[in-house]
Amino acid sequence: MLGSRLRRTLVLAAVGAIAAVACAPGASNNNPSTSAKGGSVTVIGTWSGSELDSFNAVVKPFTDQTGTTVNFEGARDQDAILSTRVAAGNPPDLAAAPGPTLLNRFAAQGKVIDLGKVLDTGQLAKDYSKSWIDLGTANGKLVEVFSWAALKGLIWYDPKVWTAKGYQVPKTWAEMITLQNKMKADGTTPWCMAVESGGDSGWAGSDFHKEIALSAAGPSVYDKWWAGKQKWTSPEIKATWTDFGQVLGPGTSNVYGGANYVNNTYFGEVGNHMFTTPPGCYMLNQASFITDFFVKANPALKPGPTGDFNFFPLPDINTKYAGAHVVSADAWSMFKDTPQSRALIKYLVTPEAQAIWVKRGGKLSPNNRVALSDYPDDQTRSIVKLLLETKIGRYDAGDLMPSDMKHAYWTGILDFIRDPTKIDTILANLDKVQASAYTS
Repeated sequence: MLGSRLRRTLVLAAVGAIAAVACAPGASNNNPSTSAKGGSVTVIGTWSGSELDSFNAVVKPFTDQTGTTVNFEGARDQDAILSTRVAAGNPPDLAAAPGPTLLNRFAAQGKVIDLGKVLDTGQLAKDYSKSWIDLGTANGKLVEVFSWAALKGLIWYDPKVWTAKGYQVPKTWAEMITLQNKMKADGTTPWCMAVESGGDSGWAGSDFHKEIALSAAGPSVYDKWWAGKQKWTSPEIKATWTDFGQVLGPGTSNVYGGANYVNNTYFGEVGNHMFTTPPGCYMLNQASFITDFFVKANPALKPGPTGDFNFFPLPDINTKYAGAHVVSADAWSMFKDTPQSRALIKYLVTPEAQAIWVKRGGKLSPNNRVALSDYPDDQTRSIVKLLLETKIGRYDAGDLMPSDMKHAYWTGILDFIRDPTKIDTILANLDKVQASAYTS
């Protein structure tokens, strides 16, 4: 099963790719075919706003070279959109998903193209570590390839404000809780948080929770949990929700705007109130990609320890599992075999294509020929270093769960943010969903 390999190999894949970024990019045998002149190719992905701007920047050289139009459809709720389109016999040419589980389901149904017959696999083996290729292989067929990655579990803050306030970066979970209490006592809400994302609302809050789950409960429990073999009401998982509740505070009072604001504000706007004068909040948790949203909303912002935004990793909760981090990546599958779709998928796996988004900020590349110098600043290179130092790495648990379970999880996060005292009811409901979600 593809999912079981994810547990074992994802961070090895990311580390193996990024460890080789010093290699100079060269010409790629997976460049777009000159036979794909003109026409169009349809793509479904999750990107919007600044992320879509970056994807458009990636495909512009492809369009300029081939004359092929890329028709992009953005949909956060890909489970519903793709399932409906595939069932109706009207899938896109290509789809990019934030995790492999959805595309793996279509692969099991025989609905996607064997990319081993499309891509130059010899070149792919040079550009990607074997682990990345294994991640995209099911039943002996290459059904997915990966373009851009993100490291989760990063706490962002404004170093200038912190210096003025005398705040120090916490080294432990207990120190972080002490710091948030001091921030609150000083008269400012500690945390910025925003989790609205259309039909996928709640995922941004689940990112914080699942990072806690990996750090507190450890990889064995984490793996059983996303695989449906660890109950949500188990003491180990319930404790991770209690830890998340420490961050939210009584009545979600530790978070700017309160529950209604958090649940109804677009996740990409999470940093807006951290950069006001005076700030409305001092810390926010989000993956490495969020910097793109910071700069898009506030072009004058500069990264780094003496700039306007910097980060520290979520402090370890259980020192037994020190150095644990959650990662994710964009997975691609091809549903229609056309000259245009072949040309685009060949282009997307090249270092030239992936470096375009890397240079713009917010993404890491799994292609080992994207040079370290292509990353836009020292801060991003420090994120790469943190990834290399990861001791316990796991893929995003929500993206590995069946669709019904994943969406129930996200809804549970919304309900918990709204009222943390309902924890027992929320977790009992998730147990009920778990009992059926893994059998279909």
